[in-house]
Amino acid sequence: MSLATRISGFLGALAASATLIVSATNAQAEALTFTDIAGREVTLQEMPDKIILGEGRMMYGITPLIEGNPFEKIVGWNNDLILYDPDGFRQFESVYPDDTARLINFGNPYAGDFSIEAVLESEADLVLLESGSLFKAEETGLMEKLGAAGVQVAFVDFRRNATENVVPSLLMLGRIFGEEKRAAEFIDFYISQMRKVTNIIDTIPAEERPLVVIENAAGWQVDFCCWSFGPYNYGRFVELAGGTNYASSLANAYSVTLSLEGIIEANPAHIVATGANWSESRPEVTSVLLGYDAETEPNVARIDALASRAGFADLEAVKAGNYHAIFHQFYNSPYHFVAIQQLAKWFHPDDFEDLDPWATFVELHERFLPFDAKGTFWMSAQAAD
Repeated sequence: MSLATRISGFLGALAASATLIVSATNAQAEALTFTDIAGREVTLQEMPDKIILGEGRMMYGITPLIEGNPFEKIVGWNNDLILYDPDGFRQFESVYPDDTARLINFGNPYAGDFSIEAVLESEADLVLLESGSLFKAEETGLMEKLGAAGVQVAFVDFRRNATENVVPSLLMLGRIFGEEKRAAEFIDFYISQMRKVTNIIDTIPAEERPLVVIENAAGWQVDFCCWSFGPYNYGRFVELAGGTNYASSLANAYSVTLSLEGIIEANPAHIVATGANWSESRPEVTSVLLGYDAETEPNVARIDALASRAGFADLEAVKAGNYHAIFHQFYNSPYHFVAIQQLAKWFHPDDFEDLDPWATFVELHERFLPFDAKGTFWMSAQAAD
């Protein structure tokens, strides 16, 4: 069954889910029970008003669902948004300076330095974690320790199985924040934007889907090649955009390490590097510094340098001008439909001649975000002479 067919079937289920959500909320007064993305039943005795984010970048998924101040119920987070998307953080800071200043940094659940003591001192009701931290949370007894103190934990997923779990995650967040109607509106927008790609890709046979290498965080480590994604995250984005993801043929894994020799032998039609403004926390990176504060011209030298590395310069993709860079942080954001649109436009330019991913990005901001779209979020290297 194609994604488009599955999504079509979901529209009816979405309306039914919205009705059930409203009914359950009314019947339970202020109590809230839901099943999180890890399949755990979570019960809160009342609607939470003090929430902690295991990742600051969860604000990508929360903000479109809140008509007012998205930080109103957030008492703290991990500071990954500041470290790995400082451009995005500054957008939030410009609109909500007092809120971004008061947030507590609770540490990194992935690294095991998450401060339970600080959580308890904050009198939080709920901690939201990415599903990727489930094993660490179980290993450290985090959920049991917090639960014993009356603090609930719930898991969302905007990263590992992003396209499969984005809608359930958004529905869950809509309930948690009391924004079911707004969540349904954003989900409708998400589905409509995905359909602009999937309705066409479903008609393209497998033999016409170009081989693609995703270079995850290209330039994060100097003189290193290469991290990639299997059939998850950006690997899945490639497939939905009508490409054949090279790393998926090597391993059914989230993260796959590629060899330069393997890439040369595969000779992909496109190479897509992910990049973001990591230079403020990691000055040595040679990545393409994409984001809200990025300008195209200063990044030209960076993308051309990545494309001209030893072994890359002779690839057909590079010679044809098909070495691309795209915003890394789409990988853990419900805005990944923008990335999928741009990938489709690169892979099948004739089929998507009329598709304008930047216009989609602008509409996303105008309808659902408290700041404007600006900056550079994708670009391509010049074709080799």
